[in-house]
Amino acid sequence: MAEALVSIALQRLADVIQKQIQEEVNLVRGVKKEVQYLSSELGTIRNVLEDAERRRYKEKSIQDWLKKLEDISCDADDVLDEWNFAVLKLQVEGSEDFRLPRMKVCPFTSCSCLSFEKVATRRDIAKKIKGLKERLDIIVKEKNQYDFIVNQPVAPQETTRVQSTSLIDLSEIQGREVDKDVLVSKLMLDVFGQQESGPHVISIVGTGGIGKTTLAQLIYNDDHLVNYFESRIWVCVSDVFDEVRIVKGIVEIVKGSSPNLNELEALLKCLTDSISRKKFLLILDDVWTEDYTKWEPLKKALNSGAPGSKILVTTRSERVARMMGTVEIHRLGQLSDIDCWVLMKRIAFYGRSNGDYEELQEIGKEIANKCKGLPLAAKVLGSLLRFKDTKEEWESILNSELWQLEEVEVELFPHLFLSYNELSPAMKRCFSYSAIFPKDTIIDVENLIRMWMALGYLTSTGSTNDLELRGKEYFNNLRMRSFFQDFKEYNDRVYCKMHDIVHDFAKFLRKTTSHNFNARVEARTNRSFKAYDPSLVSEVKVYRSLFCQQELPGELFDLLACLRVLSLCKHGLEDIQRGIENLIHLRYLDMSGNKLTTQVPRAICKLFNLQTLYLNNCGLKEVPWEIGHLINLRHLDLGSNGKIKELPETICNLHDLQTLKLVSCGSLSRLPEGIERLVNLKHLPNDHTNDLCQMPQGLEQLTGLQTLRLFAVGRGWSKLGYLKKLDQLSGYLELRIRLHGKEDVDEARKAELRNKTHIRGLKIWFFNEISRTKKRESIRKEAFEALQPHPNLRSLTILDYQGTKFPGWFSSSLNHLRVLEIQECNFISTLPCLGKLPELEELSVWNTRELKFLGREFLGIAGDMDGSTPSSGVVIRFPKLKELRFRCCPSWKEWEDITAEEEANAAFFIMPCLRELKIDFCGLTQLPHRLLRKASLLERLTVWDSLHLSECYETKEEGAGLKSLSHIPHIEMSYSESRVVPRSYETPLPVFYG
Repeated sequence: MAEALVSIALQRLADVIQKQIQEEVNLVRGVKKEVQYLSSELGTIRNVLEDAERRRYKEKSIQDWLKKLEDISCDADDVLDEWNFAVLKLQVEGSEDFRLPRMKVCPFTSCSCLSFEKVATRRDIAKKIKGLKERLDIIVKEKNQYDFIVNQPVAPQETTRVQSTSLIDLSEIQGREVDKDVLVSKLMLDVFGQQESGPHVISIVGTGGIGKTTLAQLIYNDDHLVNYFESRIWVCVSDVFDEVRIVKGIVEIVKGSSPNLNELEALLKCLTDSISRKKFLLILDDVWTEDYTKWEPLKKALNSGAPGSKILVTTRSERVARMMGTVEIHRLGQLSDIDCWVLMKRIAFYGRSNGDYEELQEIGKEIANKCKGLPLAAKVLGSLLRFKDTKEEWESILNSELWQLEEVEVELFPHLFLSYNELSPAMKRCFSYSAIFPKDTIIDVENLIRMWMALGYLTSTGSTNDLELRGKEYFNNLRMRSFFQDFKEYNDRVYCKMHDIVHDFAKFLRKTTSHNFNARVEARTNRSFKAYDPSLVSEVKVYRSLFCQQELPGELFDLLACLRVLSLCKHGLEDIQRGIENLIHLRYLDMSGNKLTTQVPRAICKLFNLQTLYLNNCGLKEVPWEIGHLINLRHLDLGSNGKIKELPETICNLHDLQTLKLVSCGSLSRLPEGIERLVNLKHLPNDHTNDLCQMPQGLEQLTGLQTLRLFAVGRGWSKLGYLKKLDQLSGYLELRIRLHGKEDVDEARKAELRNKTHIRGLKIWFFNEISRTKKRESIRKEAFEALQPHPNLRSLTILDYQGTKFPGWFSSSLNHLRVLEIQECNFISTLPCLGKLPELEELSVWNTRELKFLGREFLGIAGDMDGSTPSSGVVIRFPKLKELRFRCCPSWKEWEDITAEEEANAAFFIMPCLRELKIDFCGLTQLPHRLLRKASLLERLTVWDSLHLSECYETKEEGAGLKSLSHIPHIEMSYSESRVVPRSYETPLPVFYG
């Protein structure tokens, strides 16, 4: 933790020194030497921090020294914030860049901005910097008494790295039979071609204390495997992947004696000879290394074993499992509360009388629930309760937080420290931050990363341009080490939770540092400031973030000088309280869900250090031009403000802005003309902005843009050619195209959609103004042909295309397409060859009123059967199609069936994966019986409001047509004469696959 804080302070000090040199910024005179001293001494101290962190939890004096160092690092960060704030204020006051053309005066006048008394003066800043130097002098002197080793890596904690063995007491195991049986069956499965690829690797992955080693021991001693493998080998790898020791261990178990060799080359040859042509099971317990070069030589030597040999790995990290070439990862889940109780009571009630059990079992069951399925926690608590004799002592354990129990700190947390110590200092800080959330909180990963950004946790090294990317990397590292769980995706966002024990561990880590950087304060709207607990108020002074579930009393703003993160979402606020402009350190502000009066409060636009601002769903009608003052802003969310009609041009002053979110701003008609000045803009999600039609030409210069959900094209709007250079676009894109003439074809070619390799979902919506003539038909066809997407496309929706034929690429180049929707293409009389699309899973045809006939071309059968048979002799059409839906195709009369010979041909497959067929409001007279019988997995057939089909398939047992469909388990047919033919269907955005 200390290293992360020192690194951040060092970087910011270096930035200040560089600016003084390059830009002659001399806001604070007389402290140049002090700034350079702070930078130099903190750099020297950083060189010993790895050794200090290693000794932190064993030597109390070093822990106190580190707390002082963390204090001064944080205070330095605060002072530099004040410095930056004052510099920015002067820039805003004196720069013409912040004025709109119509303005005649500077936007910051004495009455409209912070008075200088509200901002730290030069003298105040200088005094604070000199005070930091004096405090650092003391810390440097104290450092010398500890004899720290320079650049000493953090050594593993010896007390926790006990080598495991294959020996096991079955009476102590609980709740892992299902996991054992699953893995035993996989280890006994012989896979075709395994001899060439070597032993398959199966990995058990889970957090510390979940029972990975215990499960591996169960598997190793299973009777089925004892007889199945010629040799079974157990090696505890632990933190250091010592190839020589591992190879010696394997050879010693196989041959019964250890080779008297020390060279790896000679040992690997000995290993190859000892396992040659032997079918073995090798268990590598507790693997940590992610270095493939250490694993590769051993892996090659193990290839000499007989086919069917297996390697079972236990590890906490999915990264390790992937590095080792794992063919299957078994993520070990938690035990049930009942299993935890059984484990705990065996230890807790050992040697006790039945009377004790009757008195204490109910409390014990509640304590077991606190283990949250972690067997190690159950054993630790069982050992703790074993020496607690009274009901009061047991209730004390029940009512205590786990992280506050000394026994848990000694016996349980060291196992989690093993994973924690593998993290970089910056990742350690990001992880400990998670303790701010209450237990069982559903965490929005995107918001979590933005909080890390706002708090400066991601700026310890390198450029600040890719903070979001670095945050995702940090989170993925934490995820792969099992610090987060229960992942779910919803609306392109990822959510997760923390295990309660891991959460307790994060709280424990915060307990050992002086600055608890995060606080969660619940304020009541009906309580006055005087009613606050004084201890709470004193804590708020040092805490660096604040989450409020209720309205925050305005008086508290005067106490929150160090605040970094503030959430006031869904408070029912109509305006922000006065005083928020004093929060000069504020970097993250969430005002979403409030009902602000018409526009963004101007007080917010004075928070010059703000990096993340959420104003979504606030009822805004206007965004003030002062928003351009927030030049440190990286993320701005204005979504779900349906009354905003335009954005001020000053928003283009936000040169660091990476995300501008405009989702569901339904009245927004245009984007700012100077949008090309947003040089760092990567994400512009603007879906559900139905009035947005004017896309500025400057958009074409944002070559780093990755997210653009809606692009409207038409005369007086914008041109498709603006997309030419935007090859980084990814995810989902909707094109709304209004065709006028030949020039639109040229623009479609300029767009070069085929070069947009990262786009996964595409919707092309034609707004046709041109008349339906043969000349205009060619324009439609050429424009559509020019819009050929990249083959990586996963989802495609075509809406309101008025041509008579689809382009050739429609059925020939979309080899990865999984979802296809054709809507309101009213002049299409038959569908193109779609049966050859190899990955297509869902096909929907809606409101295509001139569709009359589906023939063999639709299936991809050209002419007779022989003419389409490949050299292999096997024909598969629609190989992965699972859902097929036709809706409102009233002219569709015929669906050509396959022949009897094709039905009987065992090498001819049609829709082998089809599960559901739905036909609604169509004129079809008969279903293709042989084709549907060929779709052997078809489970559900639904026919609604299709008169001719209802007449053909009478719902009675003797109905000849119905008998031909008897292989379909679920058939539903219904018809309503009173139903009105729907003119259009409101459809959701298509699903696309990432």
